Amino acid sequence: MGRGSGRVLLLALALFLTLQITPASAVPKSYCVFFDDLASASSLLNGLTPVFSILYRLDDINAIVLLISDSLVPGLLKLPGVLAVIPDKLYKPQTTHSWEFLGLESGGKTNPEWGQTAKYGQGVVIANVDTGVWPTSASFGNDGLEAPWRWRFGDRCDRGKDPTFRCNNKLIGARFFSEAVQVESFQDGTSGKLNKTDLSSPRDYVGHGSHTLSTAGGGFVPNAGVFGGHGNGTAKGGSPRAYVASYKACFLPDTCSSMDVLTAIVTAVHDGVDVLSLSIGAPPSDLFTDLLAIGALYAVRNGVVVVASAGNDGPVPGSVSNVAPWMLTVGASTMDRDFPAQVTFGATNTTIKGRSLSNSTLAAGEKYPMISGEKASATESTDNSTLCFPGSLDQAKVKGKIVVCTRGVNGRMEKGQVVKEAGGVGMVLCNDESTGESTVADPHVIPAAHCSFSQCKDLFAYLQSPVGFITAMDAQLGVKPAPVMAAFSSRGPNTITPQILKPDITAPGVEVIAAYSEGVSATGLPSDDRRAPYNILSGTSMSCPHVAGIAGLLKAKYPKWSPDMIKSAIMTTANNNSGEIQEESGAAATPFGYGAGHVNPLKALDPGLVYDITPYEYASFLCSTTKPSSLVDVLGLGALLPIPAFFRLISLLAGVVSPFQCSSRFRPEDLNYPSITAVCLSARNPVTVKRRVMNVLDAKTPSMYRVTVMQPPGIKVTVEPSTLSFGKMYEEKGFTVTLEVYDDAAAAADYVFGSIEWSDPGTGGRHRVRSPIVATTKCG
Repeated sequence: MGRGSGRVLLLALALFLTLQITPASAVPKSYCVFFDDLASASSLLNGLTPVFSILYRLDDINAIVLLISDSLVPGLLKLPGVLAVIPDKLYKPQTTHSWEFLGLESGGKTNPEWGQTAKYGQGVVIANVDTGVWPTSASFGNDGLEAPWRWRFGDRCDRGKDPTFRCNNKLIGARFFSEAVQVESFQDGTSGKLNKTDLSSPRDYVGHGSHTLSTAGGGFVPNAGVFGGHGNGTAKGGSPRAYVASYKACFLPDTCSSMDVLTAIVTAVHDGVDVLSLSIGAPPSDLFTDLLAIGALYAVRNGVVVVASAGNDGPVPGSVSNVAPWMLTVGASTMDRDFPAQVTFGATNTTIKGRSLSNSTLAAGEKYPMISGEKASATESTDNSTLCFPGSLDQAKVKGKIVVCTRGVNGRMEKGQVVKEAGGVGMVLCNDESTGESTVADPHVIPAAHCSFSQCKDLFAYLQSPVGFITAMDAQLGVKPAPVMAAFSSRGPNTITPQILKPDITAPGVEVIAAYSEGVSATGLPSDDRRAPYNILSGTSMSCPHVAGIAGLLKAKYPKWSPDMIKSAIMTTANNNSGEIQEESGAAATPFGYGAGHVNPLKALDPGLVYDITPYEYASFLCSTTKPSSLVDVLGLGALLPIPAFFRLISLLAGVVSPFQCSSRFRPEDLNYPSITAVCLSARNPVTVKRRVMNVLDAKTPSMYRVTVMQPPGIKVTVEPSTLSFGKMYEEKGFTVTLEVYDDAAAAADYVFGSIEWSDPGTGGRHRVRSPIVATTKCG
């Protein structure tokens, strides 16, 4: 579209909006409007702003964020050159020793591959979109770095209304985006009030953003620990010599507007970041209406590796979020470290081992009366007191006692505060049957221990005439088994495009120590006045930046690799413990929890072969996820989009020559993905998928790879050819994988799992390029 047609488009938009609505006629909402072209629109857009608020103009993706009434959307889509009108959506944050557990150091000494080969990520820019950053944290100290050349022009440090905020040659950028989150109609769908101070600068008043950014790229900080030395050691990120930048688009209370998030992503790409860590998410939705996915695709096609959290809604099947295939989606698992707290009770001193980071203890050897929250109720109803809900406990019943509270509904640490305010001296937090064996060490405000459902059965049986005490214990390393999938980590299958396995990988996400905001208490409770430069958090928010830090190492070693090559290296070298990774319940985990396996950074630095994906393949994938007729409602707004405009929208999102022509021959499972998922299998309906791999070995001699197949139960897997030979670096070879049912009974399970693995016998099998297989007789 040329300059003249662009002016016609915006003139049509101006006339349409002026004739259809006045500011008082309806409550406006934020919509992201995508156009064919905005290059010549400046004066016309400026003419709209006195009447209609334009929150953001995003020239890089031909879009504006506009406040309009819902009733205008169908008509707006009919205007020439308008490709999509997408409503706002609420996103939330998915809320030390880990690098030793991952093999990057041992006994305090770093592995040579980490420092010498990957240079600790030196020269790479790692950014996050999160709750901001605490700029004076030692993790973001300058440490003799020089700002990268491409960042020396222009100010990327937006101080806002915080004159004390400073960036440096480590923290080279900090911006904030809060226009859309303040829109009244958006606030109606959130809980709690926004904080004006939080909205006015890039400073972190939550702690989440500082924690995730330092996990990915924080520098070396000796003697870092939490609350009296728990986990004490040298804190560092996965790429400790990388530059870091913060793009704040999330605010108290756990609120992120998709419009602010999209703008943050586009700005980060424009600024020149290399890796983007996104520890935020929402329930999965169609890719055409998911602005986080749209922004991530824009980043990937501009060479930025995008890593995202899988979500904390597990272990419910189908709960995984951030399912777009261009994202590297990360689940959460445990490390081999524990922070135990022991509960002793009864005449025979029965003990159960829970977990806690409370920095206060009960008097050694002294036993205290114990009471359940149910028995300590301040009212006739015991529903709230069982959970130790605020205001539910009777002080006369609780004073001087250890209270046993049940997990659920309100926060774990809030329960301890409720017990403290009622006069209690300690708390045992017990899981119910639904939360099972999953426990967390938290910095409780009183002596406490979090115990599993099975442990608490004995305790509840004893609570007829109880006394007991709680003892804090030293941190323990080498705990087995590890890793174990965290119960909270969201699970597959992918409910949007079931032919793509999600999550892709798992990484440490339980009890991770990293930098924190000193503008908020360690527990987030208003009554907690403790402040700490480092804190311990759990969630896929914590596992995501682990993988972002590892992506930074690969970017430093292989600066010309595409984001998909880096993603492939991380996935195909992951360790699945020969299929023996466990759930917290002790049952066997599956790829719906851990994806390709547990991340292995040293192996990822030397993958042998990688799977790459082109922008045209992503365009074909987007086409294949929608079955257009003469008109399509890809946006789910009841407004039909003409097919030519649909093709132009595909071209815009994927960054390919417009108009892109969709092919009916391309299927979602044909995307050159490092994992393989086949749906709708039957004895009469085998599925064949195509893949190709690229040799990334800089070797003088040819290399040959041979495939090994682990067949899913009841499924025959055939790989053709079974050997691949490469004569030069970056050479690609294709192969097919055919899956067919041979045993109906064995394949009748909802899903069955296997793998293929390419290995090079010429190097003694140094490279093992493994892809998980998921197969099902279900269709969709």
